[in-house]
Amino acid sequence: MGLNPALRIPNAALSRREMLTRSGVGMGLLGLTQLMGNAGLLAADELNPLAPKKPHFAAKAKRVIHIFANGGPSQVDTFDPKPALDKYAGKSLPATNLRTERRTGAAFPSPFKFKKYGKSGLEVSELFAHTAQHADDICVIRSMHADVPNHEPSFLLMNCGEPRQIRPSMGSWVTYGLGTENQNLPGFVAMCPGGYPLQENQNWQSGFLPGVFQGTYVDSRHTDVEKLVEFVKNKAVAKADQRKQLDLLAKLNRMHQGARPNDPQLEARIQSFELASRMQVEASDAFDITKESKQTLEAYGNSEQARSLLMARRLIERGVRFVQVSHGPVQPWDSHDDLEKEHRRLAGQVDRAIAALIADLKRLGLFEETLILWGGEFGRTPVVELPTPGSNAGKINGRDHNHWGFSVWLAGGGVKGGQAVGATDEFGFKAVEKPVHVHDLHATMLHLLGFDHEKFTYRYAGRDFRLTDVHGKVVKDVLA
Repeated sequence: MGLNPALRIPNAALSRREMLTRSGVGMGLLGLTQLMGNAGLLAADELNPLAPKKPHFAAKAKRVIHIFANGGPSQVDTFDPKPALDKYAGKSLPATNLRTERRTGAAFPSPFKFKKYGKSGLEVSELFAHTAQHADDICVIRSMHADVPNHEPSFLLMNCGEPRQIRPSMGSWVTYGLGTENQNLPGFVAMCPGGYPLQENQNWQSGFLPGVFQGTYVDSRHTDVEKLVEFVKNKAVAKADQRKQLDLLAKLNRMHQGARPNDPQLEARIQSFELASRMQVEASDAFDITKESKQTLEAYGNSEQARSLLMARRLIERGVRFVQVSHGPVQPWDSHDDLEKEHRRLAGQVDRAIAALIADLKRLGLFEETLILWGGEFGRTPVVELPTPGSNAGKINGRDHNHWGFSVWLAGGGVKGGQAVGATDEFGFKAVEKPVHVHDLHATMLHLLGFDHEKFTYRYAGRDFRLTDVHGKVVKDVLA
């Protein structure tokens, strides 16, 4: 049997670390090919970790847009009507209020009207009247629940499947499993106009996965492409001269790599320079929404969220695998006071654009292959939050955090629209019918993308990790 190329020793002397790395990688790749061949994941001879890959089984969904309503929108004011709150307006609920982050009091009826939409008759608040025009395409999960009523761990649980430890984000897992369809753009883009959401880049971290799977952050408040993607254009060197520099750098890197075959970190570094070069042309085009028709621009609107969602559509249209669009810096949906005013303002910034996004995806033939998720990290209490120093300015017109029961919705690839799955109690406090944990949501999303979440793993520190940890079940009612 011939000697494995990974074990050949060049004339140059090897360090102890290099020898161990080569030996381990060389023999390990033999087993890796067998282990990962059936899963359709990264094979030993694939040098590009972002090359398109097949999932465990055929699936309709091929890409994801996560519209993250960071801060926690109120379920009883958006997608989970609770008329019983009107009966108890200003009074204590028959049952003791569940424990939340701050003190709460009497029932707080929704100031917004609900209406039935579409052939399905799905009830949606007036806040999302435009989105509701696509009610028959939307599956609302009204029985979501998380672990704690605090933003930081709940952000990480929703985005990474783990509230405390450093773990790869959803987008990182998806790009690890599927790669990306456009090698000239990042496989995973995270947008948030005006700055970072709470927990900052942990929301799109790659964790223990290779760094190439981490999300690329874009501040989508900017309208200038060069501000959207910093240093996307080299103003100091002509393109032809830059190409010569990159070719020389690539030659030197390959010579260096010749003595270090099968070093994934070195290969990733080499590829990063080439990707940056290719992005100079393609990124400028992908993020330039001025190329859209006047009719399309008017359909989305002119808010920062509208521009973000239009850019998201342009990115997935060009083969980007996962796009997350956060509403704004920190946690804008966190309405501890002035809820009626704030929720109306926030919904007004994004409702029209969501409707335009769905219509646009349908027009382009992308809707059935694109999985859309809307929702926050948790919901809000159906009872009013009592004055707390430093939190609600002494006002009694907002809602506290509520992880016991809240709503998200899914649409697009493989989702059965026109329905509500599960239910909270009659007041909207706690999930009581077909409760769905965040791990279950992740398991369902992975299933829609073609993965068995229990087999979709990555070995790290001697353990096989997965997005759903050791939990999760697929919510079959969501599936078309």
